[in-house]
Amino acid sequence: MTTVQADTGRTVTTNIPARLDRLPWSRWHWTIVIGLGTVWILDGLEVTVVGNIASRLSEPGSGLSISSGQVTGIAAALYVAGACLGALFWGRLTDKWGRKKLFMITLAVYLAATALTSVAFESWWFFLFRFLTGFGIGGEYAAINSAIDELIPAQYRGRVDLMINGSFWLGAVGGSLLSIVALNTDIFAKDVGWRLTFALGAVLAFVILLVRRHVPESPRWLLIHGRDEEAERIVTSIEERVAAERGGESLPRAEGEITIHQRRSVTFVEIARTVFSDYRRRSVLGFSLFIGQAFLYNAITFGFGAILTTFFDVPTGDTGYYFAVIAIGNFCGPLLLGKLFDTVGRRVMISSTYLLSGLLLFGTAWLFDQGSLSAGTLTACWCAVLFFASAGASSAYLTVSEVFPMETRAMSIAFFYALGTAAGGISGPLLFADLTNTGKVGDTVLAFQIGAGLMCAAGLVAAFLAVRAERRSLEDIAKPLTASA
Repeated sequence: MTTVQADTGRTVTTNIPARLDRLPWSRWHWTIVIGLGTVWILDGLEVTVVGNIASRLSEPGSGLSISSGQVTGIAAALYVAGACLGALFWGRLTDKWGRKKLFMITLAVYLAATALTSVAFESWWFFLFRFLTGFGIGGEYAAINSAIDELIPAQYRGRVDLMINGSFWLGAVGGSLLSIVALNTDIFAKDVGWRLTFALGAVLAFVILLVRRHVPESPRWLLIHGRDEEAERIVTSIEERVAAERGGESLPRAEGEITIHQRRSVTFVEIARTVFSDYRRRSVLGFSLFIGQAFLYNAITFGFGAILTTFFDVPTGDTGYYFAVIAIGNFCGPLLLGKLFDTVGRRVMISSTYLLSGLLLFGTAWLFDQGSLSAGTLTACWCAVLFFASAGASSAYLTVSEVFPMETRAMSIAFFYALGTAAGGISGPLLFADLTNTGKVGDTVLAFQIGAGLMCAAGLVAAFLAVRAERRSLEDIAKPLTASA
């Protein structure tokens, strides 16, 4: 590494990004995956539990005066609104203060809010802390995806990012099975079981917080913000650990250097110009991917329990079994297809997963309208749809985290997540809760068709605009704003 002093700041020439990208996979990388990626399990647990216990909360004796529609509609919309605002608030601070500081703070916010949800005594309290839980989770999306992409080697980045974002559905499986136990009045009273599910989320968050203390700050972030000596120490330490795991074998040679003109911060004007002018085609892509996946998932998941109980007479306490099945399908999608995003390539895989899931949901809507489905076959159809949709949705987060410059990465993730999810995730629950709760087949079919149509539209946009980012360094995909010409 070489450093020179300029009149307006220090200029550093370094190969740190290349050294991180050339590392072979190691146990150290698994610590990053576990320390950072497991928070999506908590998000999946939260969303699923609330959807599955909605009917129980509305029953007399639950301890809350609230309707099922308010839980799946208002509370769900507030959770997503909190996540959107949290993403924007924490995303800016993540680019300014660093990845590590923020992924510790945002997890602590989540932990406190979900613990306080468990002691809700009035509907307003439940709504408030659902919002604050989402506020913490929204910050996690920006901080975690930034850190993961900047620490994972380029050749593994796609599959790792998809697997981590897809782990949301492991939490969904846990939430489904947990709700079965929580709703069993032979085990817990009506006003106790649902509270324990939220308390368990807080306990798991505390465990993750302890593990996360050992995850380092992103050397790429340190490098740009004038802390290059600290970045050098972290990378050297990582290299020594990886080499020791390989029995002292020499690591591959790092190819390529980059010259950085260090700065403390980037203004909102620069961020806006970068996103809306310099990279406007990538911005259109990001919006399309987020809106498409948000509407498809809201079309299915927020009314899942109501559809099964209304149209197929599935008992409230049994809906968790069905949701566990589609949650497994969701996790298997990113797990089994993830490697193809690094080998076949981003453009082919993103567009095909979006289009396939949309077309399959159109087919499911038609079968549902014809009365050809049972609770089991409908669940099988949803499982097939979401196998592809989950890989596509995870690739949306991957896309916006790798196609914009380093200095705007967390804010870009937050921005696209917030706007795309606000369009599909706030209006979606309100719209789809109304459609699925009417008890009319045609209204539920319309909900499916809206989600499927937007997913297909996003797939077509990806076919033309997706960036071929597979196995390329982040600095090659989008040159840092601080890089010298």
